[in-house]
Amino acid sequence: MNIYLHELKSKLKSMLIWSAAIAAVIFIYQGAFSSLSADTAMMQDMLDQFPKELMMAFGMDTIDLSTVLGFYGVAFLFAQLCFAIQASNYGFSLVSIEERELTADFLLAKPISRTKILTSKLLAAFTVLTVTNLVTWVSSFIIIEIVRNGREYDTNALILVLSSVVIFQLFFLSVGMVISLLVRRLRSVTPYSMALSFGMYVLSAFGGMLGDDSLEIISPFKHFDPNYMINNLSYDTPLVMISVVVILISIPVSYILYNRRNIASAV
Repeated sequence: MNIYLHELKSKLKSMLIWSAAIAAVIFIYQGAFSSLSADTAMMQDMLDQFPKELMMAFGMDTIDLSTVLGFYGVAFLFAQLCFAIQASNYGFSLVSIEERELTADFLLAKPISRTKILTSKLLAAFTVLTVTNLVTWVSSFIIIEIVRNGREYDTNALILVLSSVVIFQLFFLSVGMVISLLVRRLRSVTPYSMALSFGMYVLSAFGGMLGDDSLEIISPFKHFDPNYMINNLSYDTPLVMISVVVILISIPVSYILYNRRNIASAV
């Protein structure tokens, strides 16, 4: 039994839905650039009417919406929410789905180690996330070319933003996997993945509103703030390293927990 291919097949529909959804989010938000950028003064006056705290919560306090990439930063922020939910879903369901459906004992009865099982599942999830990532790259460049109306933009800045998706996805995938192995049995993946994704987003938003750096430290939404990357043409390295460290800790911890886990049997 090829576990990797089986996992890929089981996630195919999900991959197509999430890829289409993220491309649609970017198209809808970036598509508004053509009409709104025609009158930048009116748009800026409209934004000035919103409370400063609200603008900070949505990461719109330091961007120039009259530019192509400034507008893309807003679209990418909502795409990040989709990345987080998708990766969290895969992380939480990676092991728990067999336990929830009481088919884990059938899988573990095969002449294959738990380490290889988890590796196959993890690689399949990463492959699906990579395909979604590639769709995002292609759709972003195509949509920006369609709506920019001759305006120039820094391609390097766009590449920098899109390159951040890999680590961003791995953060939610690995953290979701660890949490699922710490919980005795997950009845449903959705509440956990939504809580993790939106919880991290809310922490980032409130950190910006309250000026509390301690909240920003634990949220990958702040680690990979698209507006920071666009404005500075670089990553916020200390914050990015926090995400990297979390991933490097979560993955080996997941293997340890899975190898020691008492798997529920169907009988």
